[in-house]
Amino acid sequence: MFVLMDVWNTILHIVHSADLFTLGLMALAAIGAGFMTMELSGVLTTSLAALIGFAVLMFLRAVLLQHADASALLTADWHAFATMQALMLLAYVIIFAVVIGVVSTIRNAVFG
Repeated sequence: MFVLMDVWNTILHIVHSADLFTLGLMALAAIGAGFMTMELSGVLTTSLAALIGFAVLMFLRAVLLQHADASALLTADWHAFATMQALMLLAYVIIFAVVIGVVSTIRNAVFG
């Protein structure tokens, strides 16, 4: 039970600590992946692809809008990913999987 509470608290921390632009990029990546998912059996692989797309969008945001150094940012992002806790990665995967599953279900119900 404590594990579920830890995961839930991490999900809430991710959602509450992000700014609106970051949440918008998360939604863009997840909704786009949800429209591409044909069956719910592919939600996990689509979630991982959406996470990679979200990382690319965040990188482009930093380079294009905040004028960050691309090579230094790539190195910093790689080190941040390498030291990321598994609980944080699991929370991101759950967030993306839920949104992708909901969008895919709605898309399949509407478009058949």
